[in-house]
Amino acid sequence: MAQILDRLVGDWLDRLRARRDRLIADPAFQRWSLANPLARIVARRRARAALDLTAGFVYSQVLFTCARLRLFDILIDGPLPLPELADQLGLPAEAARRLLDAAVSLDLAERRSGGRYGLGQLGAAFAGNRAALSLVEHQPLLYADLADPLALLRGEKRAVLADYWPYSDLEKPKALAAEQVGPYSALMAASQPMVAQEALDAYDISRHKRLMDVGGGEGVFLCAAAARAPDLQVTLVDLPAVADRARARFEAAGVLPRAQVCGGDFLRDPLPKGADVVTLIRIVHDQDDDRALALLRNVRAALEPGATLLIIEAMSGVKGAEPLDAYYGFYTLAMGRGEPRRVEEIEALLRQSGFGGFRLLRNALPTLTSILVAKAV
Repeated sequence: MAQILDRLVGDWLDRLRARRDRLIADPAFQRWSLANPLARIVARRRARAALDLTAGFVYSQVLFTCARLRLFDILIDGPLPLPELADQLGLPAEAARRLLDAAVSLDLAERRSGGRYGLGQLGAAFAGNRAALSLVEHQPLLYADLADPLALLRGEKRAVLADYWPYSDLEKPKALAAEQVGPYSALMAASQPMVAQEALDAYDISRHKRLMDVGGGEGVFLCAAAARAPDLQVTLVDLPAVADRARARFEAAGVLPRAQVCGGDFLRDPLPKGADVVTLIRIVHDQDDDRALALLRNVRAALEPGATLLIIEAMSGVKGAEPLDAYYGFYTLAMGRGEPRRVEEIEALLRQSGFGGFRLLRNALPTLTSILVAKAV
């Protein structure tokens, strides 16, 4: 009976939405909504959203140019007049003015007294976030692949991004050399601090004795966790060439005496045992379902019942982070593997792998990451 009722309600909602869609698409209704004082607020909001969709690529290019020219670093100490800014940016005065006016329109810069330009509120936020700037400067690789999105969707071209992440389509990723893992490892290390802070603010890692970060890169997250919990033992698992970079970071941070560094393939090699909490940070959405299941089952085999697994990554459909579906959907397509998943889809994979007791944590920035807690059963 409940299924019949759900189907009837669903059919009714579908018909209602179809009528809504035809109404919104009607030019006469669009003109009426702009003329009506009450409807005008919604109409203008929708028009602004449509503009942002249409011009979004240009916005991102303005941001990228500001980041590449270090505009935020230049303005962090205070506003400057156009001639001085043009000189520091290495641009003709007219080109600098065009860039700065575009930045003003996006709140990256701000007009100040005396014809000077200073930081806008968004520009100030970027100036204080090197991790975010590293991701901005990485975007041209994705933009190149999206120059012909239909070819990408049809599988008619090999994406540049797939070569940037060389492990993504190799059957023997352990054979990757240091020079092959360097670029992506450095990017992940540069962008990891903000993810680490978000996750560690939402989850008290000090309740655990040993933390294993699978696919842990250069160890940025484990260093942050070790700083929060002075008695915590840490284990890192990643490809051998990446693990070597982590070992050097641990030594520099003074973490090496309580660290175990394991070079291996987390899909094929048995994982070290003994951890009571495991983290997978921006790993699951890089895998297709079969590889994700293999990974999760490998993690489960290393854990005792009751141990904790934290999946830390952007997740589909999380309130406040809905547009990430578009970004990660095409990013993983260009990368050649993986997809963004809804929380319930991740939970389904976890159940098949021997996990239960799921809990999605509240965190301050779901646009950055979500944190899903699971227990080994």
